[in-house]
Amino acid sequence: MLEQGPLIERLLAGDFICEVNDSDAHRRLSDEQLQEKLNHYLRPLNRRLASNDDQSVYFLAYQELTQPAREQLASQFALTIQSLLPILEWMQLIQETLGRDTALTAGDTLQLQEFILKTEDNHGLRQRFNQLATDRFFNSKSEALDLQVKLVFNRLKEHGYLLQPHSDRQYYKITGKIDYLMDIIRFIRDEEQLPLTDEPTQEELI
Repeated sequence: MLEQGPLIERLLAGDFICEVNDSDAHRRLSDEQLQEKLNHYLRPLNRRLASNDDQSVYFLAYQELTQPAREQLASQFALTIQSLLPILEWMQLIQETLGRDTALTAGDTLQLQEFILKTEDNHGLRQRFNQLATDRFFNSKSEALDLQVKLVFNRLKEHGYLLQPHSDRQYYKITGKIDYLMDIIRFIRDEEQLPLTDEPTQEELI
C-alpha cells in the first residue's frame, strides 16, 4: 500500500475525493480491488472507504461505531449542521441569480463576475446576499458586494465545496462534496430526530 500512501493520508485528513478535484484518485478509488485493499489496511484504524450512492465522491467512514467514534461523529455532524443553512441559502441564491433550473451538482461551473453583476442589478438578491455574507459561517465584515462574494466563494473553497482551477481566473467548479451535502439534507428530511445511538445511517455522515 506504499504507493497509495499520499491518497490514504488525504482520506484520513478528511478529504472528499471526486472527479472534479482529483480525477486520477477518483478513478483509482472506483476500482473494487483497491477498495478491498484500502479497507483491509484501514480496518485497524476503525475506518473504511465510503461513497455516496452515485459514487461521485469518496471519503472515510467509521468501520464500527465505538463510543469514541460516536463522540467524534457527533462533533463533526454538529459542525456540518452549523454550515448547512448558509450553504443551502448560497445554493438557492446561485440558482435564482444565474437562472438555473436544477440544483448545483459536481462539475458545474460558476463565473464569479457574472454572479456579482447579476446580484448588483437586483435589490432583493443584494440584500439576501448581504445577510448571507455576514452569517457567522462566512463572517464577512465588508459592505462591498464584490469583496463579500469573493470571501464567500473562498470560504466554500476552503471547505472543499468549490475548486478554483486557476488562481488568476475568477471561475469555480462545484466539487462532489456538494453531492455528499445533499445526501445529508435528504437524511435530515427523512428523519424526525438525529440520534447518535443505534442508527446505521449515521456512520456515513463523517
